[in-house]
Amino acid sequence: MKRINRTFSVAPMMDWTDRHCRYLHRLISKNVLLYTEMVTAPALIHGDADRLLEFNQSEHPIALQIGGSHPNQLAQATRLGCEAGYDEININIGCPSDRVQFGRFGACLMKEPELVSECVTAMKEASTGAEITVKCRIGVDDQEPKRILPDFIDKVSQNGVSSFTIHARKAWLSGLSPKQNRDVPPLDYELVHEIKKERPELEIILNGGLQTFDQAVHEINKGLDGAMIGRTAYHNPMEILANADSLFETNTNKKSVNKIIDEMLPYIQNHLDTGGRLNQITRHMLGLFSGQSGAKIWKRTLSDEAHKKDAGVEVVQNALRNVLEKQNNSE
Repeated sequence: MKRINRTFSVAPMMDWTDRHCRYLHRLISKNVLLYTEMVTAPALIHGDADRLLEFNQSEHPIALQIGGSHPNQLAQATRLGCEAGYDEININIGCPSDRVQFGRFGACLMKEPELVSECVTAMKEASTGAEITVKCRIGVDDQEPKRILPDFIDKVSQNGVSSFTIHARKAWLSGLSPKQNRDVPPLDYELVHEIKKERPELEIILNGGLQTFDQAVHEINKGLDGAMIGRTAYHNPMEILANADSLFETNTNKKSVNKIIDEMLPYIQNHLDTGGRLNQITRHMLGLFSGQSGAKIWKRTLSDEAHKKDAGVEVVQNALRNVLEKQNNSE
């Protein structure tokens, strides 16, 4: 089994990290680990697995994130993920939404480390090449993270899972929305560092609250194996992802935004030719000029035009032309 470099990754985000988003992110960074949106094991088993698992081969290295709590279902879903060619299969032990709790998976499983252990055992036995990993919280509700997180990590890792991505916040299963659970509970990076220090044989990745590339590098340099960034990487990919390859290679050549847009055009045209809509892709491109001159006109042009029925690649080209005019006039 080829070991994946998880020094830097983009978090799985519902409605955001679909295959179009990941294709764009791969153009920006050739090394960061990309994650799918979470898909439930029952959805893969009983739904359209081919559609749910579809990805472009250029997206490697790529991880499939699965939600579930039934070992047999997770084993079946793992086999499907392996057949589709994913490099890693990750079990979600962090999502706090009501729907996820109703299905008895996600963050509520922080209360059931023995069950999680059974689940990852079944996934490992079913895997035919993909590494099995865990993404979790530091605790939920009234749990004491300093007590329960080490116990959780120890019980789950006993079955051969050695890579944990830890969202350094508790999740409140009632009283807070999923959005609030991303921001309201306080961060505890030091606890994540303690987990790594006391268990050097495990791979520990930090997630939660990281706002800049430099902040992520700072935490890695303090002794962690990697960092995972979600929303900031999505909204400002050129600041986060365009710098990330420097963690993997000494000599990196960052592409310009213009080059990335140019490389996206054939992909967009193919999507349109096969019946897709322009805004299904361009909604992920809105942050390409974040922090730069022309960012507002780029967003406005795409937002106003890309949703129209017959919108084509010329919308993107016109948006870029508007940005370049704005930048030239600002010089």
